[in-house]
Amino acid sequence: MLDASVAKRKFNDQPFAYHAELELDIVTLTNLGSGLGRVALPGESEAKWVVMVPFALPGERVRVRVFRNHKNFSEADLVAVLSPSPARVAASCPLFGRCGGCQYQHLAYPEQLAWKQRQVAELLQHMAGVEFPVAPVIASPREFGYRSKITPHFNEPREGQPLPIGFLRQGTRFDILDVPHCPIATPAINDRLALLRADVLARRASYTRGATLLLREASGEVTTDHEAVITETVGDLKLRFRARDFFQNNPFILPAFTGYVRAQAAASGARFLVDAYCGSGLFALTAAPAFERVTGVEISESSIVFARQNAAANGITNATFQAGDAATIFAGLNFAPADTTVIIDPPRKGCDESFLGQLFAFGPRAVVYVSCDPATQMRDLKQFLATGYVLTAVQPFDLFPQTRHLECVITLRRP
Repeated sequence: MLDASVAKRKFNDQPFAYHAELELDIVTLTNLGSGLGRVALPGESEAKWVVMVPFALPGERVRVRVFRNHKNFSEADLVAVLSPSPARVAASCPLFGRCGGCQYQHLAYPEQLAWKQRQVAELLQHMAGVEFPVAPVIASPREFGYRSKITPHFNEPREGQPLPIGFLRQGTRFDILDVPHCPIATPAINDRLALLRADVLARRASYTRGATLLLREASGEVTTDHEAVITETVGDLKLRFRARDFFQNNPFILPAFTGYVRAQAAASGARFLVDAYCGSGLFALTAAPAFERVTGVEISESSIVFARQNAAANGITNATFQAGDAATIFAGLNFAPADTTVIIDPPRKGCDESFLGQLFAFGPRAVVYVSCDPATQMRDLKQFLATGYVLTAVQPFDLFPQTRHLECVITLRRP
């Protein structure tokens, strides 16, 4: 947050004054994890004006303090819960509400899953214009202690000032909150975090700028070296990749997650599989036994090297990998489209127009679309539907308990 005096000077005071206090009922959760309620504006009888309140839950009556007015809604801090939800629980982390990492520690885990399912259904309806049954969210085997990678930060050390090492403070872009222990990280990472923090503080005079640290656990070992090559076990497979590379950060749910993707891809009856954002081979290699031939495509050449090594190390002989230019990702592929399923797992921003154009021109029998951002996934879904694909399954997975984030897998087929 801005300093209070600066924030007040910059504040738009319509429709509410700076730090005006309101009472309202929370009716739903946004896809950012905030409670949403409505109030009547001065001179109006109907409660239409939207107020977003982090850490407030549906069914609660709350007192809030407005800190920002937008064109058609306000944002407010939670001051008091006047009537708590039956689903409200005590957060296990003493920093909850101040740390920006978690949004749902105050919400019972079964209710977290129910709300995530509902949010996917609402995004389907509002962004893609589709009414479709969303399967219940597959829960993480661990509600806490599941995260196998964290990246604490610190800003430039200043003489005579404390040096917070942790994550962004809730509601801010630059203010770092000191986090000595993170309950959603694995126990091994927290043990190593204490040592790493002590080392940074002991050498703080050697830092001339801020930095981002890395702690990553795989197969029981924790590394802080961005370039270290580590091995993650997924079912019967052992997959190697660099610690800094993208890889799913909840290993405990990965067997169920990859197993579902494989089953959906194979259910199309296709003989061939293309993994179009294959990385070091997670989906391609876990699905390979269900297909005659598999090809993984990835822009990163270093990831392709690891994917090939992982195939060889696991005795998988029907999978090949190629580094593909973003503009020609399906060029040279000799699979018949009508006998091919494509798995896509794009970045959070979703698929770009160039990729979708190439995918639709190729025209595979089925597509299994994995996404860490259902909003961009549903945006892309509209183009699949317009091109003639039919939605056959929507399955969310809770890879990120206690947070607003989730993974969603949708399956599409040509009629």
